Amino acid sequence: MTGTTICALATGQGGAIGVIRVSGPNSVNIADRIFSSPKKHFSLLQVAPYTLHYGDIVDDDKQVVDEVLLAVFRAPHSYTGEDSVEISCHNSLYITQRIQELLISHGCHMAQPGEFTQRAFLNGKMDLSRAEAVADVIASTTQASHSLALNQMRNGFSVEFNNLKDKLLHITSLFELELDFSDHEDLAFADRTELSALLHDLKAHLHRLVHSFQQGNVIKNGLPVALVGDTNVGKSTLLNAILEEDKAIVSHIAGTTRDSIEDTVTLSGYLFRFIDTAGIRDTEDTIEKIGIERTFQKISQSQVVVWMVDGIKCTKGEDLLQVSEYISKVVPSGKVVFLVINKWDEVSDKDRTTIEHSLAKTGYPSMVLSAKTGEGLSCLKEALVSYVRELSGHSEGYIVSNLRHYEALQSALLCVERAEVAMSRQLPSDLIVQDLRECLYHLGEIVGEISSSDIIHNIFSKFCIGK
Repeated sequence: MTGTTICALATGQGGAIGVIRVSGPNSVNIADRIFSSPKKHFSLLQVAPYTLHYGDIVDDDKQVVDEVLLAVFRAPHSYTGEDSVEISCHNSLYITQRIQELLISHGCHMAQPGEFTQRAFLNGKMDLSRAEAVADVIASTTQASHSLALNQMRNGFSVEFNNLKDKLLHITSLFELELDFSDHEDLAFADRTELSALLHDLKAHLHRLVHSFQQGNVIKNGLPVALVGDTNVGKSTLLNAILEEDKAIVSHIAGTTRDSIEDTVTLSGYLFRFIDTAGIRDTEDTIEKIGIERTFQKISQSQVVVWMVDGIKCTKGEDLLQVSEYISKVVPSGKVVFLVINKWDEVSDKDRTTIEHSLAKTGYPSMVLSAKTGEGLSCLKEALVSYVRELSGHSEGYIVSNLRHYEALQSALLCVERAEVAMSRQLPSDLIVQDLRECLYHLGEIVGEISSSDIIHNIFSKFCIGK
């Protein structure tokens, strides 16, 4: 890979300027063949690195393709760690394609998705966790996800990895010293009390990282919020009000929503995935039954459940305590439930007092609103944002948002737990060392110290071309 020179358009269509990136041992030489400067006797091969040059891109017949600015970078101080050139041209589809054709005709190869970042990883410019964060920065859609990805791109898992690695190597080296002198049964280099404390600290550190995946996943992919309740309580109306568009069909006919409808919205810099579900009721309609089954699936998949109750039915005797008891039966423990009374605009002042008194007894965070008029809608949004902020604020230090990292950390944690059990049972040192070595292996997978070509290919194939 590193023996070839690659090129690709690094910017999307639609803007005024396009940037074509070239990287590899012949990048400056190839660019020099198609670049013409107004300066006499000019050659890109002679220019200082990290300089910008004005001129024309010309074809083999010396016909001008475009006026450009061309930046030159020299190895190892470039994004990829190789000699590189970046050509800023007018973002015409014809111009960008023509320049790439000229580069290819003089020896370049078209870059594969993620190949520039892959070369940066292979050349030691960044570890694998930082490389993956580059893709997350590009894909970020909110302020929170951008901040998380940017922090991971700058620091990656390297700081955490080195911290954990130092602890592991210290413990492992003491055990391995004992193995080297195994013929002396009474010789122990490792104080078991100290090692137990170190293993306990290591387990706590890994557990915090594993636990932070919940926060990281919410920031990166959005908080899943299920809108649940009986038929005709206004779930679809609420979804439309939050999204500020007519996403879901609203009708007075019960059971209109037969399937789940999902969409995302950003509130105060955080991404939320709202899920409108089929109303829960007894029915003989086969299709509606399937929709209700999916409602319970969405409840289990969501992190927050907004359980809606019809305010008009409350004035006619619907018992909120019975509703709360039903919620406790069908919503798995660990889920956050907001009990919301809708159609508040149609409830009299006298009935409002009664309902609010009953709400206080349910034990659930509750609020009242009118999805139709928007009254109280801001309270629900603020409650959801506050929950995400609190969730995000609970994790100190590095936050895990990558599923591959999460799985590797889980495996590492399991190894440490096994080592801790082995220590408590006074098992032989070689068994403990094996668990510690496996832990190091799984941590090394995250930063790329240990990785197969299949893993590398899978990671970078998901990047966009030009990055």
